[in-house]
Amino acid sequence: MTPYLTRWVGAGLIALPVSALMTALSTLKPQPDQEKDPQAWAEFVTAPIYLTSHLIGSTGGTILGIFGFLTLGIYLTGGRAARIAVPAMVIAVFAQTLLLVPSVISTFVTPAVGRAYLTGMPEVMELEFPASMVATFVLGLLLAFVGQVLLGVAVWRSTVLPKAAGALWIAATVIFYPLGVVLGMVTTGSSLPTQPVGALLAAVAGGWIAWTARPRQRGRLQRSGSA
Repeated sequence: MTPYLTRWVGAGLIALPVSALMTALSTLKPQPDQEKDPQAWAEFVTAPIYLTSHLIGSTGGTILGIFGFLTLGIYLTGGRAARIAVPAMVIAVFAQTLLLVPSVISTFVTPAVGRAYLTGMPEVMELEFPASMVATFVLGLLLAFVGQVLLGVAVWRSTVLPKAAGALWIAATVIFYPLGVVLGMVTTGSSLPTQPVGALLAAVAGGWIAWTARPRQRGRLQRSGSA
Protein backbone atom coordinates (compact mmCIF):
# COMPACT_ATOMS: atom_id res chain seq x y z
CA MET A 1 0.00 0.00 0.00
CA THR A 2 1.05 3.61 -0.55
CA PRO A 3 1.94 5.69 2.54
CA TYR A 4 -1.31 7.64 2.06
CA LEU A 5 -3.48 4.51 2.09
CA THR A 6 -1.46 3.00 4.92
CA ARG A 7 -2.22 5.98 7.14
CA TRP A 8 -5.93 5.70 6.40
CA VAL A 9 -5.90 1.98 7.20
CA GLY A 10 -4.14 2.74 10.48
CA ALA A 11 -6.82 5.30 11.34
CA GLY A 12 -9.54 2.83 10.41
CA LEU A 13 -8.13 0.15 12.69
CA ILE A 14 -8.19 2.65 15.56
CA ALA A 15 -11.87 3.20 14.74
CA LEU A 16 -12.57 -0.41 15.78
CA PRO A 17 -12.05 0.07 19.55
CA VAL A 18 -13.42 3.63 19.47
CA SER A 19 -16.70 2.53 17.86
CA ALA A 20 -17.03 -0.34 20.35
CA LEU A 21 -16.52 2.04 23.29
CA MET A 22 -19.13 4.40 21.87
CA THR A 23 -21.56 1.51 21.57
CA ALA A 24 -20.83 0.41 25.14
CA LEU A 25 -21.63 3.88 26.47
CA SER A 26 -24.96 3.96 24.64
CA THR A 27 -26.07 0.64 26.19
CA LEU A 28 -25.02 1.23 29.81
CA LYS A 29 -28.44 2.43 31.01
CA PRO A 30 -31.40 0.30 29.82
CA GLN A 31 -34.71 1.89 28.92
CA PRO A 32 -37.73 1.36 31.21
CA ASP A 33 -40.33 -1.05 29.90
CA GLN A 34 -42.52 0.86 27.44
CA GLU A 35 -45.63 -1.23 28.17
CA LYS A 36 -45.33 -1.59 31.95
CA ASP A 37 -44.27 1.99 32.73
CA PRO A 38 -44.90 4.30 29.77
CA GLN A 39 -44.45 7.42 31.92
CA ALA A 40 -40.93 6.41 32.97
CA TRP A 41 -40.14 5.36 29.41
CA ALA A 42 -41.32 8.69 27.97
CA GLU A 43 -39.29 10.65 30.52
CA PHE A 44 -36.26 8.51 29.74
CA VAL A 45 -36.36 8.97 25.95
CA THR A 46 -37.04 12.71 26.16
CA ALA A 47 -34.07 13.42 28.42
CA PRO A 48 -31.25 15.31 26.64
CA ILE A 49 -28.77 12.55 27.50
CA TYR A 50 -30.84 10.07 25.48
CA LEU A 51 -30.48 12.01 22.24
CA THR A 52 -26.79 12.67 22.89
CA SER A 53 -25.95 9.07 23.76
CA HIS A 54 -27.82 7.67 20.78
CA LEU A 55 -26.51 10.24 18.32
CA ILE A 56 -22.92 9.72 19.42
CA GLY A 57 -23.04 6.14 20.66
CA SER A 58 -25.48 4.29 18.43
CA THR A 59 -25.37 6.26 15.18
CA GLY A 60 -21.79 7.51 15.50
CA GLY A 61 -20.56 4.13 16.69
CA THR A 62 -22.22 2.40 13.75
CA ILE A 63 -20.62 4.79 11.25
CA LEU A 64 -17.18 4.36 12.80
CA GLY A 65 -17.76 0.60 12.82
CA ILE A 66 -18.26 0.68 9.04
CA PHE A 67 -14.92 2.48 8.68
CA GLY A 68 -13.23 -0.01 11.00
CA PHE A 69 -14.59 -3.12 9.28
CA LEU A 70 -13.59 -1.78 5.86
CA THR A 71 -10.03 -1.12 6.92
CA LEU A 72 -9.68 -4.42 8.79
CA GLY A 73 -10.75 -6.24 5.63
CA ILE A 74 -8.28 -4.22 3.55
CA TYR A 75 -5.52 -4.88 6.07
CA LEU A 76 -6.04 -8.64 5.88
CA THR A 77 -6.33 -8.89 2.09
CA GLY A 78 -2.62 -9.52 1.63
CA GLY A 79 -2.48 -12.60 3.88
CA ARG A 80 -3.78 -16.12 3.90
CA ALA A 81 -7.02 -15.02 5.58
CA ALA A 82 -8.05 -12.88 2.59
CA ARG A 83 -10.67 -15.38 1.37
CA ILE A 84 -12.49 -15.02 4.68
CA ALA A 85 -11.65 -11.39 5.44
CA VAL A 86 -13.06 -9.89 2.24
CA PRO A 87 -16.56 -11.49 2.34
CA ALA A 88 -16.63 -10.94 6.11
CA MET A 89 -15.89 -7.26 5.55
CA VAL A 90 -18.66 -6.97 2.96
CA ILE A 91 -21.21 -8.72 5.20
CA ALA A 92 -20.27 -6.67 8.28
CA VAL A 93 -20.42 -3.35 6.40
CA PHE A 94 -23.74 -4.27 4.78
CA ALA A 95 -25.12 -5.18 8.21
CA GLN A 96 -24.02 -1.91 9.78
CA THR A 97 -25.64 0.00 6.94
CA LEU A 98 -28.92 -1.81 7.55
CA LEU A 99 -28.67 -1.13 11.30
CA LEU A 100 -28.33 2.58 10.65
CA VAL A 101 -32.05 2.60 9.76
CA PRO A 102 -33.39 1.58 13.22
CA SER A 103 -30.58 3.54 14.85
CA VAL A 104 -31.69 6.79 13.26
CA ILE A 105 -35.34 6.06 14.05
CA SER A 106 -34.49 5.33 17.68
CA THR A 107 -32.41 8.50 17.89
CA PHE A 108 -34.89 10.97 16.41
CA VAL A 109 -38.37 9.40 16.30
CA THR A 110 -38.49 7.86 19.78
CA PRO A 111 -38.02 11.20 21.62
CA ALA A 112 -40.87 12.67 19.56
CA VAL A 113 -43.13 9.80 20.64
CA GLY A 114 -42.13 10.34 24.25
CA ARG A 115 -42.85 14.07 24.10
CA ALA A 116 -46.26 13.41 22.55
CA TYR A 117 -47.11 11.06 25.42
CA LEU A 118 -45.98 13.55 28.07
CA THR A 119 -48.06 16.33 26.49
CA GLY A 120 -51.30 14.38 26.86
CA MET A 121 -51.48 12.06 23.86
CA PRO A 122 -51.34 8.53 25.38
CA GLU A 123 -52.67 7.02 22.16
CA VAL A 124 -49.26 7.66 20.58
CA MET A 125 -48.00 4.62 22.48
CA GLU A 126 -50.10 2.49 20.15
CA LEU A 127 -47.93 3.56 17.24
CA GLU A 128 -46.61 0.53 15.34
CA PHE A 129 -43.73 0.56 12.90
CA PRO A 130 -44.13 -1.40 9.65
CA ALA A 131 -43.03 -5.01 9.54
CA SER A 132 -40.42 -4.07 6.95
CA MET A 133 -38.52 -2.06 9.57
CA VAL A 134 -38.56 -4.98 11.98
CA ALA A 135 -37.34 -7.27 9.19
CA THR A 136 -34.56 -4.79 8.36
CA PHE A 137 -33.46 -4.75 11.99
CA VAL A 138 -33.50 -8.54 12.34
CA LEU A 139 -31.62 -9.01 9.07
CA GLY A 140 -29.07 -6.41 10.14
CA LEU A 141 -28.53 -8.20 13.45
CA LEU A 142 -28.11 -11.58 11.75
CA LEU A 143 -25.64 -10.27 9.19
CA ALA A 144 -23.75 -8.29 11.83
CA PHE A 145 -23.32 -11.44 13.89
CA VAL A 146 -22.19 -13.53 10.91
CA GLY A 147 -19.90 -10.85 9.49
CA GLN A 148 -18.18 -10.07 12.77
CA VAL A 149 -17.69 -13.71 13.68
CA LEU A 150 -16.07 -14.23 10.27
CA LEU A 151 -13.85 -11.20 10.83
CA GLY A 152 -12.75 -12.76 14.11
CA VAL A 153 -11.99 -16.01 12.28
CA ALA A 154 -9.99 -14.04 9.70
CA VAL A 155 -7.95 -12.39 12.46
CA TRP A 156 -7.43 -15.83 14.03
CA ARG A 157 -6.22 -17.33 10.75
CA SER A 158 -4.02 -14.41 9.76
CA THR A 159 -0.29 -14.49 10.33
CA VAL A 160 -0.05 -10.79 11.17
CA LEU A 161 -2.47 -10.42 14.09
CA PRO A 162 -2.74 -12.29 17.43
CA LYS A 163 -4.96 -15.35 17.41
CA ALA A 164 -6.19 -14.43 20.88
CA ALA A 165 -7.45 -11.08 19.58
CA GLY A 166 -9.55 -12.93 17.01
CA ALA A 167 -10.91 -15.29 19.68
CA LEU A 168 -11.75 -12.35 21.93
CA TRP A 169 -13.51 -10.61 19.04
CA ILE A 170 -15.65 -13.70 18.40
CA ALA A 171 -16.50 -13.99 22.10
CA ALA A 172 -17.46 -10.31 22.23
CA THR A 173 -19.73 -10.76 19.21
CA VAL A 174 -21.52 -13.73 20.81
CA ILE A 175 -21.98 -11.87 24.09
CA PHE A 176 -23.20 -8.66 22.45
CA TYR A 177 -25.61 -10.04 19.83
CA PRO A 178 -27.21 -13.38 20.87
CA LEU A 179 -26.72 -12.93 24.64
CA GLY A 180 -27.31 -9.18 24.61
CA VAL A 181 -29.46 -7.69 21.86
CA VAL A 182 -31.52 -10.77 20.97
CA LEU A 183 -31.99 -12.01 24.53
CA GLY A 184 -32.94 -8.51 25.62
CA MET A 185 -35.55 -8.26 22.86
CA VAL A 186 -37.28 -11.49 23.92
CA THR A 187 -37.08 -10.90 27.69
CA THR A 188 -37.01 -7.34 29.04
CA GLY A 189 -37.46 -5.52 25.72
CA SER A 190 -34.41 -3.43 26.54
CA SER A 191 -30.63 -3.71 26.65
CA LEU A 192 -29.09 -6.24 29.02
CA PRO A 193 -25.78 -5.89 30.92
CA THR A 194 -24.28 -8.33 28.43
CA GLN A 195 -24.42 -5.64 25.72
CA PRO A 196 -21.94 -3.20 27.30
CA VAL A 197 -19.82 -6.16 28.41
CA GLY A 198 -19.67 -7.49 24.85
CA ALA A 199 -18.94 -4.01 23.48
CA LEU A 200 -16.13 -3.49 25.99
CA LEU A 201 -14.59 -6.85 25.05
CA ALA A 202 -14.80 -5.81 21.39
CA ALA A 203 -13.03 -2.56 22.31
CA VAL A 204 -10.22 -4.54 23.95
CA ALA A 205 -9.95 -6.86 20.94
CA GLY A 206 -10.08 -3.94 18.50
CA GLY A 207 -7.45 -2.03 20.44
CA TRP A 208 -5.24 -5.11 20.51
CA ILE A 209 -5.60 -5.47 16.73
CA ALA A 210 -4.83 -1.79 16.11
CA TRP A 211 -1.82 -1.83 18.45
CA THR A 212 -0.37 -5.00 16.92
CA ALA A 213 -0.78 -3.59 13.42
CA ARG A 214 1.24 -0.45 14.22
CA PRO A 215 4.77 -1.92 13.72
CA ARG A 216 3.68 -3.54 10.47
CA GLN A 217 2.13 -0.26 9.33
CA ARG A 218 5.38 1.58 10.10
CA GLY A 219 7.32 -1.04 8.17
CA ARG A 220 5.13 -0.54 5.13
CA LEU A 221 5.67 3.21 5.30
CA GLN A 222 9.43 2.81 5.58
CA ARG A 223 9.58 0.40 2.64
CA SER A 224 7.39 2.70 0.54
CA GLY A 225 9.56 5.69 1.40
CA SER A 226 12.79 3.97 0.49
CA ALA A 227 11.44 2.57 -2.80
